[in-house]
Amino acid sequence: MSIRELVAVLRRRWYVIVPTVVLSLLAALHLYRSVPVAYQSQSSVALLDSSAASKLPPSFGNPISNAGGALVVTADVLIRTLSGADSARELHSLGVTDPYTVGFAANTSGPLLTLTVTGTDREKVLEETNILTGFAGEQLNALQAAAKVQPAYMVQTAPVVLPQTPVPQLKSRYQQVLGVLIVGVGSGFTLSFVADALPAARRRRRESSAEDSGGPGRAGRRRSRGRRVDATALLTGYLALAFFIPSNLTLPGLGGVGTPANVFALLALFWYLATWLAGRIRSAPGTRLPRVAMWLLTVSVLASYIANASRGSVRKELLGADRGLIALLVWVSLVVLVSAGIQDRARLDVLLRRAVVMGTIVAAIGFYDFFTATNIADSISIPGLSSSVPQITTLDRGAFTRPRSTTAQPLEFGGMLALLLPFAVQQAFDPVRRHLKAWRRWGPVALMGGALPLTVSRTSIIGALIVILVMVPRWKPQRRWTAIGVLVGAVACFKVIIPGLIGTITALFASFLSNSDSSTQARTVKYSAIVPYLDERPLFGRGLGTFIPELYFFTDNQYMLTLAEMGFLGLLALLFLFLTGIHQGGAIRRLAVGESDRELGQAFFASALVALVVSATFDALSFPMFAGMFFLTIAAGGSYLGFIRRAAPKPRSVEFPCLPADQHPPTSSRAPAPAR
Repeated sequence: MSIRELVAVLRRRWYVIVPTVVLSLLAALHLYRSVPVAYQSQSSVALLDSSAASKLPPSFGNPISNAGGALVVTADVLIRTLSGADSARELHSLGVTDPYTVGFAANTSGPLLTLTVTGTDREKVLEETNILTGFAGEQLNALQAAAKVQPAYMVQTAPVVLPQTPVPQLKSRYQQVLGVLIVGVGSGFTLSFVADALPAARRRRRESSAEDSGGPGRAGRRRSRGRRVDATALLTGYLALAFFIPSNLTLPGLGGVGTPANVFALLALFWYLATWLAGRIRSAPGTRLPRVAMWLLTVSVLASYIANASRGSVRKELLGADRGLIALLVWVSLVVLVSAGIQDRARLDVLLRRAVVMGTIVAAIGFYDFFTATNIADSISIPGLSSSVPQITTLDRGAFTRPRSTTAQPLEFGGMLALLLPFAVQQAFDPVRRHLKAWRRWGPVALMGGALPLTVSRTSIIGALIVILVMVPRWKPQRRWTAIGVLVGAVACFKVIIPGLIGTITALFASFLSNSDSSTQARTVKYSAIVPYLDERPLFGRGLGTFIPELYFFTDNQYMLTLAEMGFLGLLALLFLFLTGIHQGGAIRRLAVGESDRELGQAFFASALVALVVSATFDALSFPMFAGMFFLTIAAGGSYLGFIRRAAPKPRSVEFPCLPADQHPPTSSRAPAPAR
């Protein structure tokens, strides 16, 4: 459906969308005038060691010099005490009736706490902040007295930032108003196309019955005068925004999910709904599996959202849960657009080629970052966008700068390239592209594969090894031995051109196997730290997007994060999604009649297996570029499987021992393009 057709439907059904938009404007105005302004006041408190302990080295009488170490644990105990129900009841009796939060101060590793009170009465908020600040010290003394700690050894609280003058929190008010407007306009948009689709469906049924009865039917449909927009064109726009706008740049207030690419994907979902309601598009047969997997993931996310709403979460967790729903809509949009929106295999081929080309450009930027020890994305500034990851700096490991190109982190950079590398290899061997010059076919493979070791991370190397171990053994002996020789030569070139890189990577895996690596030990400790949160809500979790590092800790493991946020139900849904991709790749290879399609199935198999394994090395779905490429490839695998199944010859039977004339197995599923 073209843009002109969309506008034409809205113009025809003006009596639906205009009243809906007017009502949403009135509701937003009423909300803006009736909802009171919230004010927020903060204070900061530091924990200082006892006077007796400060006389010992290394403090020598200075309690501030020893403000760390075990005091962080003491601060965590105090935070949990103040956040408990007993403290809330006692504070309520003291006059603190507005919501309050207690947590570690941002961007600090010491025992520094931030106390926040939010309410609608400015003077009362300031008074409540003073009460909460004093109550924190009293609770700390009570905890130590209950443990029979001698007064000389008691940890003390020292206000660092006195209760601040309450400031108005207008952002939440504007977010509510904007939410009402978005819901109203979206509802009017959807209802307009529903109102247009119902009479169109009745008209099609009448025409069909007239043709069946021999009556005159409509000779043909009126062609659109506007340029038709299809799912491939929209997804190309998504890929361009995802690859070429740094993924840490987002719309203010939306966090990591507010990237321009994600916003574009949500708008594309509206396009699909309008086209589907107008009867212009129908999902192709045999492409339902990725949508079923997404349906299971959607159920688990919604269940975790309800669980989060029922447990009395703090404001940051509520906002995180809302962002989790936005991320889910983006993922659903990608899966639906690819698996149900693309009706022609040629257009799906175009989409995958464009993804590989854009990924190659991102890899080339990574080479520039590595050899110049900078990051080109840091110099990109777009009006209206802000960084969702504060204080991003160039990361080093050993003597090497770890590139991140336009991604938010080197792990995302390596993981995303490992997802796309199998398709670059498949396209290089594709007979359809044999007429192209060698550098155009093999350039993406060289740049993507070469950029993986530059990240100096185990995630990238594991992803590359999975691609090699899955794809190379299935090749014919001549190609297999040639590939092994090229790989050995590439390792030798890296050793000569970049001295020390191979040794640094080898040392990473050696320290991992010997359990002497600090990052590995930190991850191992977190495995046990996640258990208390899992015991609290084992089935549905705490809510997608609510396990915020500012409130809890970094997980560096997607499976751990999924257990905490969505429970065992979410983990099963995520594993089913991974296994769906693996199954689709194997099914494509098994059903394909041409070698090119078999290699394509192996590429999907390798890509899904990469996602399954590397998700254990970092919180993969928290990064928008990796998550987008993952869901896009999963949906593309389901779409390709539908095309392969429809093109496969029907099995012979006793009644029909011979194949029909139009179902003789072809030598290749696609004819090679003529040389140019």
